[in-house]
Amino acid sequence: MPDSADTVAARLHSVDTALERLCVSRAKGYELISSGMLRSVKIGRRRLIPESAIVQFISALEAGDVA
Repeated sequence: MPDSADTVAARLHSVDTALERLCVSRAKGYELISSGMLRSVKIGRRRLIPESAIVQFISALEAGDVA
């Protein structure tokens, strides 16, 4: 059974929303995205951050894997 649009929307965040949740600046956020430390997907012209990428990034921070 496919996911509903609401479920998918809840799993993808705008860059601004994701960076706000991570408490990092826009510049630092795009640096993290460019370096591959924070995964993102592109749909059309929009760049979105999956919820799983936010969780993985926080886990890496807790484990000391991110400088």
